[in-house]
Amino acid sequence: MGVRVDAVQIPGVIETMKGWIEERREPRFIAVTGMHGVTEARHDPAFRRALNTADLVVPDGMPLVWMGRRHGHPLERRVYGPELMIEFCRATAPRGYRHFFYGGAPGVAATLAERMSSTFRGVRVAGIFSPPFRDLHEREKESLRAWINRAAPDVLWVGLSTPKQEKWMVENRAHLDVPVMVGVGAAFDLNTGRIRQAPPWMRENGLEWLYRFSRDPRRLWRRYLLRGPEFLWNVSLEITRLRRFD
Repeated sequence: MGVRVDAVQIPGVIETMKGWIEERREPRFIAVTGMHGVTEARHDPAFRRALNTADLVVPDGMPLVWMGRRHGHPLERRVYGPELMIEFCRATAPRGYRHFFYGGAPGVAATLAERMSSTFRGVRVAGIFSPPFRDLHEREKESLRAWINRAAPDVLWVGLSTPKQEKWMVENRAHLDVPVMVGVGAAFDLNTGRIRQAPPWMRENGLEWLYRFSRDPRRLWRRYLLRGPEFLWNVSLEITRLRRFD
């Protein structure tokens, strides 16, 4: 559907992130997206450009895993954003990487930082910031960038939801001296327990959407009842070669 998705799994993503941190050549960013993100990109050209300029676009959703398998890639599981964060912290804690947590409702980033650093000894917190629910003024943006650069994180976790977080990373990558930025969306709420996760069997079989929709239908009805069928329709056209996406 016009979006590049990388055929990767969590262990490979972790190794890639470690390599970028050791190189420290330029800011890189990872977009964690699924069916909703790919479909939303069809309606938002700026978001589509953000995804296609990311250094990695990882398949956070079983529909993308199934599509990857159909194209011959041996994908076993999705790259689930909350799990990627936990496994990266677990695998790299002995290295003492510095983490900056940007996003979430007031207090969520602080809770997440405390949980990650207390669970995985060696994880160091470089900074936390929960932005207001409005666009920042230019002076505020410059102050925030300077603050992040002074904090010198190795990883910047961005939890602003899709597509806001991807656009934020594109806008700020040239101004930040951060080896890796990762847009993990709801991982801030899920990894702090603020929002309950779907059971593992639902997450691994493409049913997480049903669980989330049942818990918050007023907010998510458009995502799943409109964008979901749209994704299936467009994918079927692409598979049958009745439509080609730029």
